Amino acid sequence: MARPEYPHQSTVMLGSLALMMVLLFGVAGGNSHNGGSLQGWDSSAHATFYGDMRGNETMKGACGYGDLFKQGYGLKTTALSTVLFNDGATCGACYVIICIHSPWCLPNRPIIRVTATNFCPPNYSKPTEVWCNPPQKHFDLSLPMFLKIARYRAGIVPVAFRRVKCGPKQGGMRFEMKGNEWWLLALVYNVGGDGQVVDVKIKGTRTGWVGMTRNWGQNWQTSVVLRGQALSFRVTTSDRMVLQSDNVAPPDWQFGRTYEGRNFAD
Repeated sequence: MARPEYPHQSTVMLGSLALMMVLLFGVAGGNSHNGGSLQGWDSSAHATFYGDMRGNETMKGACGYGDLFKQGYGLKTTALSTVLFNDGATCGACYVIICIHSPWCLPNRPIIRVTATNFCPPNYSKPTEVWCNPPQKHFDLSLPMFLKIARYRAGIVPVAFRRVKCGPKQGGMRFEMKGNEWWLLALVYNVGGDGQVVDVKIKGTRTGWVGMTRNWGQNWQTSVVLRGQALSFRVTTSDRMVLQSDNVAPPDWQFGRTYEGRNFAD
């Protein structure tokens, strides 16, 4: 089984190329904060970036997702430090983030909303700049998201953040089927509402509800043989909302195929 691909921790970059990229892409997007109160926000975190403007290095990763464009996440993503990632349990969760207390923050303090899709690994060999080591709260953003809150030359900025709903999704929740005749692995993605899946149960037409266990990220597994049966899923998110999708996959379902169920609302 393929193991997760981890991003490299970001580094601070300087020079004329950085200034050029700021001029081209360093524009504020969407909502702005305009210096208001940060009550209810956690202001103990920092943010860096990884990858390029196309997000090439942000695809795949430790949550088990693949092509983030096809899967509905696009470039609005982040890798999480060890304490926030929680061994992959936080994959799919959504955050709003704002740059604070830095001259590199963009004017009007724009706010971004991102989904956790990857892991920023700790580096215990360095005495400094250990942003993703415990107990640091850190967001390694895709480059386009970083440039919506701060200037490229900064490399790293202090931020405030809070958990939020993920917003409406296009279409239903997806279940990508992998594994073999004796072992089923289902990647759950495009999850609306809270976004963070904490429990998955599966049911065949000849079985009762079977609890699946987390393999890694948002890949859920069972060794119950379910070939030749229509499949239903019952998904629970971290806000304890439960959604059941009946007969998501037909009796002749295939490995390598993706099936669509219902989705959580905001």
